[in-house]
Amino acid sequence: MSQIVELLNKFPITDGGSSESRLKGVRFFKSTHPIPRKPLVYDPGICIIAQGHKIGYLGDRRFQYDANNYLVVSVTMPFECETFASPDEPLLGLYIDVDMAQLHDLIGRLGVQTEIGNPGENGLPRGIGPAVMDEAMADATHRLIRGLRSEAESQILGPGLVREILYRALCGTQAPVLYSLAMHGGAFSQVARALRIMQNNYAGKLDVEQLASTARMSTSAFHRAFKEITSDSPIQYLKKVRLTKARDLMVQENLKAYIAADKVGYESPSQFSREFKRYFGQSPAEMIRELHPT
Repeated sequence: MSQIVELLNKFPITDGGSSESRLKGVRFFKSTHPIPRKPLVYDPGICIIAQGHKIGYLGDRRFQYDANNYLVVSVTMPFECETFASPDEPLLGLYIDVDMAQLHDLIGRLGVQTEIGNPGENGLPRGIGPAVMDEAMADATHRLIRGLRSEAESQILGPGLVREILYRALCGTQAPVLYSLAMHGGAFSQVARALRIMQNNYAGKLDVEQLASTARMSTSAFHRAFKEITSDSPIQYLKKVRLTKARDLMVQENLKAYIAADKVGYESPSQFSREFKRYFGQSPAEMIRELHPT
């Protein structure tokens, strides 16, 4: 991955955050300092790290993604993450959004038997997990980053290279979760449908029974499948999404805590503050003071 690191170092990437590339749906990220374990949310995508590493925590599961293992996120996932980096060896990588239309088209063209997406006796696949960075995926990643240095190559070659990376992921060790996502009749895709509704309407009054009905499952089966995929109950998942969205509003748009709470669906500011502190380890006021010390 040394060639990829060399290429990434030529881009003006915001330290401690992410930067848009010339191609929509592809972002670079960098961190020169370690970041302690904290909650975050990843949208569906492929996270490729060229240098440094991260450790994710989901329920009782712990997984590492680094230069040898990229991360596949098939549904929007709240989880906890710890970043390992230093000024001498910064964390460097890129995040590529998964385009569902592309995914369906590729699976249709591959014509692979749908059994690959059937987890059988092992239960449903988790919505997030690492896959081995093989030579073909590393080569496709290198060509994409090299092309992103040029506006013309980004627009002409970029989409095809992103498509190739998604194809490589469909050939990798996390392929079953991507196939499961694309199978309309399977429990995974049924829960994924409900997850998309929750993402689009997180501020509204969501009813678990209605979500189960939308997923064409009984309430008990929906609860069970939901927890297998996300490690959370539907209510816990929704709470984490709301709190993360509220934090983003306070950080990115400088909204007051009570306004952010209202925008994400909380009726009680005091309940919001309690749950915010329980989840993030600090109150909204403490977070704001940390971000804007006087």
